[in-house]
Amino acid sequence: MELYEKTVSSEEKFKGVIVDVRLDRIELPNGRPATREVVSHPGGVAILPLHDDGTVTVVRQFRYPFGRVITELPAGKLERGEDHRVCALRELEEETGYTPATLTYMGALLSSPGFTDEVLHMYLARGLKPGECHPDEDEFLERDRVPLGELVKEVMDGTIQDAKTVAAVLKAKVLLDL
Repeated sequence: MELYEKTVSSEEKFKGVIVDVRLDRIELPNGRPATREVVSHPGGVAILPLHDDGTVTVVRQFRYPFGRVITELPAGKLERGEDHRVCALRELEEETGYTPATLTYMGALLSSPGFTDEVLHMYLARGLKPGECHPDEDEFLERDRVPLGELVKEVMDGTIQDAKTVAAVLKAKVLLDL
């Protein structure tokens, strides 16, 4: 049996500022009909800004769906059609003020492939030069510097739960330990 689901029809249910939602009618590999709800998102980036002293700049911001402050890496949404490297440079500067001497691509993360097409691209930024941060007008965040080893510990003990941060911290740890 081929593991493929054929789209029979697609109906837009919601068009938003950040996401669109559609209801697809599909044919399963066994020929039976089913439906899929799909949240379409332009994707985004997450950047691990590693300082020469081994600390990482993180941001803390209130995340409405969870009703609490979340610790995460600087990150942001791609504009439709935007190159993810350009987005990473922009978001790093907006949220932290830093510009990197080197920006290493660490791969992509499918955030939740059961219902969304969002792809997050992860970067390691080094050789950081300070500057002015200028978050979006609706973006309120606090910045902090945390040793990379402490971030790994917080990922492993569940203190940090943000998926893009978990993946990027662990990828950077493996990359830097090689």
